[in-house]
Amino acid sequence: MSTAKSGDIVRIHYTGTLTDGTQFDSSAGREPLGFRLGAGQIIPGLEREIAGMIVGEKKSATIAATDAYGPYNPGQVQEVPRSALPPEIEPETGMQLQATTEAGQPVNLVVTATSEESITVDGNHPLAGKDLVFEFELVEIVTEPDDAA
Repeated sequence: MSTAKSGDIVRIHYTGTLTDGTQFDSSAGREPLGFRLGAGQIIPGLEREIAGMIVGEKKSATIAATDAYGPYNPGQVQEVPRSALPPEIEPETGMQLQATTEAGQPVNLVVTATSEESITVDGNHPLAGKDLVFEFELVEIVTEPDDAA
């Protein structure tokens, strides 16, 4: 029986929770999540846990924040003058915004506070700084046709 290895396309069913049991994501009711193992398409800690599994195997793993979305970075929180926003946007706490870096890369932001003159935005991933718990099952290793035909 083959085991999942770097370069394989795999499919998993999973449920992700915080250490307090709060669920943040699940593939339940959806198609399994497919990705190329070792290509950096999912968090590194989960990739390492899947490597070596066989189809049908189930696992539970706690992934440290450093192997998930990284530590929470207070430097990603900043105050922005309201005048920097388009006039049609009325910011509210919890609202998601997108900005562009000087290099042209999109950055997702969450409004964490508002005042008459400014807003505070947080550019950290919502799961940054959190250890994550995954229950998962390897449901398929996709065999690609041989190109050497």
